[in-house]
Amino acid sequence: MSAAAVCLGGCAGGAPLLHPARALGPGEVRAAGGLSGQIAVGSAADDLRVAREQSAAGPEPQGQPGTNPAYAKGALVAAAMAPGLAPYVSARVGVGSGAEGGITYTGRAARIDIRKAFDSGAWSYSAGVGVSVPFYGQQQGSTLTNVDLESLRGYGADVPLLVGWESAGGIYKVWAGPRGGWEHVSIGALTTEPKPSAPGPELSADRFYVGAVAGLAVGFRHVHIALEFAGSYTHINGEYNASKVTVTGFALTPASSLWWTF
Repeated sequence: MSAAAVCLGGCAGGAPLLHPARALGPGEVRAAGGLSGQIAVGSAADDLRVAREQSAAGPEPQGQPGTNPAYAKGALVAAAMAPGLAPYVSARVGVGSGAEGGITYTGRAARIDIRKAFDSGAWSYSAGVGVSVPFYGQQQGSTLTNVDLESLRGYGADVPLLVGWESAGGIYKVWAGPRGGWEHVSIGALTTEPKPSAPGPELSADRFYVGAVAGLAVGFRHVHIALEFAGSYTHINGEYNASKVTVTGFALTPASSLWWTF
């Protein structure tokens, strides 16, 4: 049994926060760039491995594409959980009264969020909400036959709650807390070939996840290096052509970035 799915090349489904619990001051801006990964573990990794093995072996068993439930589970993992590596680019701005907004590009999707923070000495607490939209036509094709991630589209939302601590002068910043969310994705005409006369298999899935995130940033004045690690339990309900299936498993999302605050 596979303990973890090897990262697929392309744009991963992970969307790291990579920001501390304390909000930026009014008018302060933070730009960040780095990398993130999304790793499927447990049964979700096994489902993806089985589907990839079947895809490499040739046409799906049990008739037409999408009629094999085992293959359908792997297709849902590839589309909804999207294991792989991805760039991370974000910009955040303090808007006053402990509020902060941000926009993030993760290769696969864009996320816009707003949050409110409360400070108590060196400690801070924040609550936020984010909405995300995958980029249609921007994902690389899947290694699974008849699963074309370039046709993926969707939308989602998440709620992070953070508690954090900062040292004097902001040299060290530590944060942690729970995060939960939901995302809906769909794929139509799943083929990388020129448009066929008959539509290909279609996919639709809803992913629910809940987990925790922890991060650390170290730096001086305007520049910091940030590391973050998140783990979440994922439940996916969906349909791939003729097969309605459910997938459960865990996802690990390591990430790092360089901050510039001004």
